[in-house]
Amino acid sequence: MDIKEIQNLIKFVAKSGASEVKLEMDDIKITIRTGSETGDVTYVSQAAPMQMAPAQQAVPMQQAASAAAPAAPAPEAAPAASNDKYITVKSPIIGTFYRKASPDKPAFVEVGDSIKEGDTLCIIEAMKLFNEIESEVSGTIVKVLIDDSSPVEFDQPLFLVDPS
Repeated sequence: MDIKEIQNLIKFVAKSGASEVKLEMDDIKITIRTGSETGDVTYVSQAAPMQMAPAQQAVPMQQAASAAAPAAPAPEAAPAASNDKYITVKSPIIGTFYRKASPDKPAFVEVGDSIKEGDTLCIIEAMKLFNEIESEVSGTIVKVLIDDSSPVEFDQPLFLVDPS
């Protein structure tokens, strides 16, 4: 089972509302537990156990907002409302965010840079694999929302892009 299949399984379980899923294949055992109230996802593998940080899904956030959201999600909702004209580039995976290919190289993109579809925006390291995150939109980088070498969650906003 490769990283993409695991990521897709985690997304599916998080969206399905299931509280726990166990999968056993040959020498791999995977358990995915979700916290229905917070959107937390825990991934446990017999070969390489690890706990993933809380992954805020769009559906749980909407449910929380409609049912008197706690103070934590409220700050995220306010900037989103003021940046409606911008496209938010979000993390497709959980990992560590890097703006550069290596410490001595320049950042892939800076605020004010024009980007086009397919341009590399950053790298996210997940399970010792370095995944280049490519732009799915064309436009101008308005804001970088994450500091270099910071952990990121699935679906966490990384960049704001002005498509005009």
